[in-house]
Amino acid sequence: MRVGIVSDTHDDLAAVEAAVALFDREGVDAVVHCGDFVAPFSVTPFDVGGDDPDAGFDFHAVRGNNDGEWAVQSTVEAFGTYLGEAGTLSFGRKGTAVDVAVTHGTSGVVVDALVDCGDYDYVFHGHTHAHGVEERDGTVRVNPGGLPIPIDGADDEFRVAILDVGTDADGASGADAVTHRALDP
Repeated sequence: MRVGIVSDTHDDLAAVEAAVALFDREGVDAVVHCGDFVAPFSVTPFDVGGDDPDAGFDFHAVRGNNDGEWAVQSTVEAFGTYLGEAGTLSFGRKGTAVDVAVTHGTSGVVVDALVDCGDYDYVFHGHTHAHGVEERDGTVRVNPGGLPIPIDGADDEFRVAILDVGTDADGASGADAVTHRALDP
């Protein structure tokens, strides 16, 4: 199973479309958006399956600190799963499944607590616009990155990540199962 991870797209349709195109080319089974769509119109390109439940990918999202339009929730729910401020997911088949916590990442304390509690294999978050992967005591923190913004530490190009689980991981696990990709929207 392959899981696309994206965050902080901030109404940039070119970035959203570049991410969706990459995830489609890479054959991801699910996409997790870690928040900060901003407005509903930048949610709809993730609905690649249309009325065919077997087409495209499953879609999951959390609310970011800039998702001020509450219609983001109903737009996501029209074709995917809206997890609110944070949520948990499981990906993969029995025996190789991974448990994931997802939050936007506005609070570093919350992100650290999710990583350090030991209940999850992975913790996905965004907010900082800086991609990264860090393994601590068996839990991997994954920030896919986001749009470039003019603050110290932020990425200088738009990035997303892909997590390979089970047979798609080709023997990789933990942080080694995560690949970041830079995109040119």
